[in-house]
Amino acid sequence: MENGLATGGLPADDLSSSSPASIVSQWSFNVSRRYQHLLDKSVPHVLYRWIACLAVALIYAVRVYMVEGFYIITYGLGIYMLSLLIGFLSPQIDPEIQEGPTLPTRGSDEFRPFVRRLPEFKFWYSITKAFCIAFVMTFFSVFDVPVFWPILLFYWVLLFILTMRKQMMHMIKYKYVPFSFGKQQYGKRAPSTDSPSLSRD
Repeated sequence: MENGLATGGLPADDLSSSSPASIVSQWSFNVSRRYQHLLDKSVPHVLYRWIACLAVALIYAVRVYMVEGFYIITYGLGIYMLSLLIGFLSPQIDPEIQEGPTLPTRGSDEFRPFVRRLPEFKFWYSITKAFCIAFVMTFFSVFDVPVFWPILLFYWVLLFILTMRKQMMHMIKYKYVPFSFGKQQYGKRAPSTDSPSLSRD
């Protein structure tokens, strides 16, 4: 047999570069890279990102309202969003579990910024992706499980209250606030001659 028959009469490099699998792989790589580039560009635009997320959530809510079903998907979506919210409000290092640098409790303590377990961008991205997946699922009748939705709503509200109560007790116990509203902003005033200016960036 000729050596060319082993590779179909083409050199191995030509075969690998023109095979359907390699073309699909290259295309998916390009799409993934372009998608990641768009995500990276959206990082500083916090307000526009959350407006887009609210628009997606509104589209999903209208879809569920129009079809009058898929309440079990909405319940699962609510549970998932609650778990994301807990990660967003929790510190990266839980003082109950791990030893690590603590947040300052006095004005003389060294400034340490609050580091979230789930960063804001990942929080937004996970919620938006969850709404998109849930929206697609509403087009498949297999996910439309008949259920009495007021019971699910009651369970979710009860779970939300209990979870937030536990989270607030955790905040009070370890004296941290996961939001920057009303906190002192560093680096806003002109630098003084006594001490270098501080920056929160």
